Amino acid sequence: MHPDRRRLARRGGLGTLVDELTRAGAEAVAVPTDITSPSAVAELVSTAEQRLGRIDTWVNVPGVSVYGTVPEITLDEFRRVMEVNFLGHVSATQAALPALERSGGVLVSVVSVEGYRSMPMHAPYSASKFALRGFNDALRAELAEQSSPVSIVSILPAAIGTPFFEHARSKNGRMPKAPPPVYAPELVAEAIVRASVHPRREVPVGDAAVGFLAGQRISPALSDAVLSVVAPRLQFSDRPDDGTDNLDTPTPGPGRVRGTFADQLVTTSPVTRAAGAVVRPGELLLRVIRRRG
Repeated sequence: MHPDRRRLARRGGLGTLVDELTRAGAEAVAVPTDITSPSAVAELVSTAEQRLGRIDTWVNVPGVSVYGTVPEITLDEFRRVMEVNFLGHVSATQAALPALERSGGVLVSVVSVEGYRSMPMHAPYSASKFALRGFNDALRAELAEQSSPVSIVSILPAAIGTPFFEHARSKNGRMPKAPPPVYAPELVAEAIVRASVHPRREVPVGDAAVGFLAGQRISPALSDAVLSVVAPRLQFSDRPDDGTDNLDTPTPGPGRVRGTFADQLVTTSPVTRAAGAVVRPGELLLRVIRRRG
């Protein structure tokens, strides 16, 4: 990470988060890390092992976004989204795997329902999430064949009420917003915590996520037709975009859990809880293959 970015990160949300965790009685340390830099991620892994002794759970969550039509979004913007949302996760996974092998730990990858169903006006993000889900699937099978103790979990959130949307770059002058229904960020955090203890192959977050997955599997063409009409209207607010984003540099400030438009959030999801609790037959078979060594 560039020194200016590192100083900015230290002053921002990471420091605030460490303070909150420390007040709650937890042990925490901030290591500002550029996920697109393999050396920076390797330093993070080393620091974590030295400080804590071992890494039981590793969570890949960074993501950036650009909203607009495909012709409006530049190739450099496509490239940057892929660099962070896909290759950054690949780099972090490669760095963390040896430590997780030593501990028999869990790698939790925050993907998105857009890893199954693309959204119009959001092509770079959707494409990066398709790539990430495919990467996780390949890695999961490879580790099973090697009888690795590492579990790979893909978290598939629907629309979550974080600052993600106002931090995204907009190409049409309007500020992006989460399409309803919008779920509380705490649901994602709870799903990650459960998955770290009871790994599942994939965990949708938010009951609407199941609708996305079902629609894509049953009738992709129907999903195309419906989203072409409703999605562009639902993804943008009436507010003008503020012209700031985190595509290339971190967002300054102390950080927030909830976003500007998170005034009416769904705080429960029976489907998410069930998905995190039920073991599917295929998962049982995968466990048998992993343990044969």
